[in-house]
Amino acid sequence: MKISGNTILVTGGGSGIGQALARRLHALGNTVIVAGRRIEALQQTIADRPNMHAMVFDADSAEGVADFVRRVTAEHPALNVVVNNAGIMRFEELGRYRELEDAEATVTTNLLGPIRLTNALVEHLGRQPNAALVNVTSGLAFVPLIASPTYSATKAAMHSYTVALREALLGKIEVIELVPPAVQTDLTPGQSTRTGYMPLSEFIDEVMLLLQQRPTPHEILVQRVTFLRNAEAEGRFEDAVRVLNETTSQAREAER
Repeated sequence: MKISGNTILVTGGGSGIGQALARRLHALGNTVIVAGRRIEALQQTIADRPNMHAMVFDADSAEGVADFVRRVTAEHPALNVVVNNAGIMRFEELGRYRELEDAEATVTTNLLGPIRLTNALVEHLGRQPNAALVNVTSGLAFVPLIASPTYSATKAAMHSYTVALREALLGKIEVIELVPPAVQTDLTPGQSTRTGYMPLSEFIDEVMLLLQQRPTPHEILVQRVTFLRNAEAEGRFEDAVRVLNETTSQAREAER
C-alpha cells in the first residue's frame, strides 16, 4: 500500500481506532475523509485540519450506502483507498431467549455495511492508481468471545470475505486485513481504561510501522494479537478460548 499521496476514506472515523488511524494517515500527507453517523464526532476528528473532511454515513440501508457513494465520489473523485473500520460490539446471553435487535444491528453494521460499501465502490477503486482496501476485523475473528458471539461471528465472516476479495481483486486493488487485539477504546462501556487492553496509541504506532513495510503484509498483526490469530494453527485453540474468556470476564467483573 502506498503510504502517502492518497485520498482515503475511513468509516467509523469519529472515535477509537478509526479516529486515530485517520489522523495518522493524514499526518503522512494523505487527504482523508472520515465517515460515520455522528457529524459532531467527525468534526472533532478533523478539527480544522486541512485536507481532512467529514461526511455522514449510515450503513443500515443499501439505499443509504448508494447515496453516500454517489456523494463521496463526486466530492472526492481521486478516492483510491477505503478503510472499512465502522463497527459495533454488543454483549449477549446465549443461554436464554432474548430479542435479537442487538445481534441484527451487529450483522448490519459489521458485515453488511462493509460488503455494501465495497460493492458500491469496487469499480471506482479499480480505475484508480494505487488502489487499496483495508478491512478492520478483530482477533475475535479467530477465537470467539462468548459474551459477544455475534460480534465475533461477523469478524470471522469479514476475515473470510477479505481473503476472497484479495484473490478476486488481485492485480487491481490491494486488499489488506487489519486485525486488532483488545484495544483501549470506547467500543464497549469501560473498555477505554480496561486493564490488560492495549493502549490505543501503542496499537496505532505498531500498525503504522507495519503498514510501511514493503511489501505491505496481507494481514496487519500487532504482536499482541498473535496469541489469538495463531491459536488454531499452533494447536492451542481450546486453551486460547478459555484464557480469552476468563481474562475478559475477570476484567469486566473488576469494573463493577
